[in-house]
Amino acid sequence: MGKIVVLDDNLINMIAAGEVIERPASVVKELMENSLDAGARRIVVQVEQGGRDLIRVIDDGDGVEMEDLPTAFESHATSKIQSSDDLLKISTMGFRGEALASIASVSRLRMVSRVSDSLQAGEIEIDCGVKRPVRPCSGSVGTTVEVRNLFYKLPARRKFLRSPNTEMTHIVEQVTRIALAYPQLDIQLDHGSRTVYRLLAGQSLNERISVLFTPAVAEGLMETSRRDNQFSLRALLGRPDGARSSNRYQYIFLNRRYIRDKFILHAFKEAYRGLTEPHKHPVIFLFLEMPADQFDVNVHPTKTEVRFDNANRVHSEVLSALREKLLSCDFQTTGHLPAAAASYTASENPLEDLLRKGRAGRIREAMDDFFEQHASGQGSQRKFEFTAGAKPAPCSPFREPPQRVCPEPSESGPPFCMQIHDSYLVLATEEGFEIIDQHALHERILYEKMRASLESGTLPSQRYLMPVTVEVTDAHLRALEKHADLVAKLGIAWDRFGPKTIAIQSFPVLLEKADPVEYVLEMLDAFLDKELCVDTEKLVHEVLDRAACKAAIKAGQPLTGEEIEQLLTDRQKAQTPSRCPHGRPTSIAFTLRDLEKQFKRTGF
Repeated sequence: MGKIVVLDDNLINMIAAGEVIERPASVVKELMENSLDAGARRIVVQVEQGGRDLIRVIDDGDGVEMEDLPTAFESHATSKIQSSDDLLKISTMGFRGEALASIASVSRLRMVSRVSDSLQAGEIEIDCGVKRPVRPCSGSVGTTVEVRNLFYKLPARRKFLRSPNTEMTHIVEQVTRIALAYPQLDIQLDHGSRTVYRLLAGQSLNERISVLFTPAVAEGLMETSRRDNQFSLRALLGRPDGARSSNRYQYIFLNRRYIRDKFILHAFKEAYRGLTEPHKHPVIFLFLEMPADQFDVNVHPTKTEVRFDNANRVHSEVLSALREKLLSCDFQTTGHLPAAAASYTASENPLEDLLRKGRAGRIREAMDDFFEQHASGQGSQRKFEFTAGAKPAPCSPFREPPQRVCPEPSESGPPFCMQIHDSYLVLATEEGFEIIDQHALHERILYEKMRASLESGTLPSQRYLMPVTVEVTDAHLRALEKHADLVAKLGIAWDRFGPKTIAIQSFPVLLEKADPVEYVLEMLDAFLDKELCVDTEKLVHEVLDRAACKAAIKAGQPLTGEEIEQLLTDRQKAQTPSRCPHGRPTSIAFTLRDLEKQFKRTGF
């Protein structure tokens, strides 16, 4: 007897279920997608025990003819494609014809469906692939599918299901994806006796996001769009300071189908490069529309992966649209002081405690006086100066006033300000005041200067009278030779000086304060980073980022009035002054009203 046998249809469906039906959330996804393809305007999803005991999906779509009910549960039975040509222009959510057959093979399933021109509905029940005869019944126009005891005849699969709460979390995610893609759809999700979501038809996308996530997420979003004959894009972008520790707040939809695509995710990362911290993920909701013949969704049974005919174009379009919007925005970080309580003791008010420290009592008086003038409209006409008093002790965070105060600005020059702790600049604004991180701001200014010089040619360099020698490894030497063009554009000239030694002949002028040996070794280490080497743009950013960090003004470095004024002047010319190249904020703004509340000033 031969060893090769043909599997029966039910066993085939059970195997297919392993690919299509991973957990209860997979059932919800497939059934809701069927409802969408049937033209449903309202879908109700009812779940018990995280979908382990019951999943019921009710819709008001077109329904299924009674005579088609048994066929609908056959393997690869579908009404959505007729020929191979249809695979090149798929416009429906489902098309494989595997979902119903797979679900019915691993559960107790009941379907009731009625079409609009029929006076009665049809009902079919299936127990792990065993069908009962179709029978007439009463029912509304549309379809109801009940799935009970998922995997009950497959204990090995069922035991791997997680707790009801965990499984419900996955179901909520599937409903969220469809709710975002179809804001005109009325959706209700119930878990046991509790309604999780009630989303009304006609809500705006921002309203949906507010319900599905939080109002704070929705309020911080910025919208951008672009369109041509073959491509349209709409995106809601989160602010850089709202970036999350994971990318679960990044949603991509292609012709309303939720997808994950490495090219688009890379475009997200590049668009926010230098605006967010390296390991943070911005909040993004992206909606793409393209002709169906320009991508293939028939890649994976779950249909969340696609293959673009021109992936580079999609990447370029997404990156340019997002980057253009981000560069047009000012991402000033707003600080918030603690809410004022009914009463404070000396140790309960952190702002007052700060002002008491370091013999700064007179500074508080000066600030108090300044705020009083500012509130009455006189602040912009008077020079902010410290009141007279004894010279601060050496340990005081404030240096002598003449070394802290900028010269009186011209009408077009930067405002008046002071430096504290040799690290921060406090700048008076119309709304209150702003605290600037001098290192982060100078880092951004230098990065943009070097980037502009690199794009237009080579960074200006200074030749050493005596070359600087650097001990390197064989791997460093190979990397240096591989990236010789980039090194030359950076303004670094070098020669071989020995078996494992190089001589630096010239170095960029902008890096005159940096240690050339330390910087070159860090640059060579970046060249050896496998992740950076496969992405030229990322490598250039990393090299310039490190250069700017080395050359920038340091925290703890005293600045003269002229240096502060120059820093603020350069800030006005920067393209993205609100973030350093690492994505950290360069400044934080506080409102005068916040301070008035902290100081318990009356009348405000």
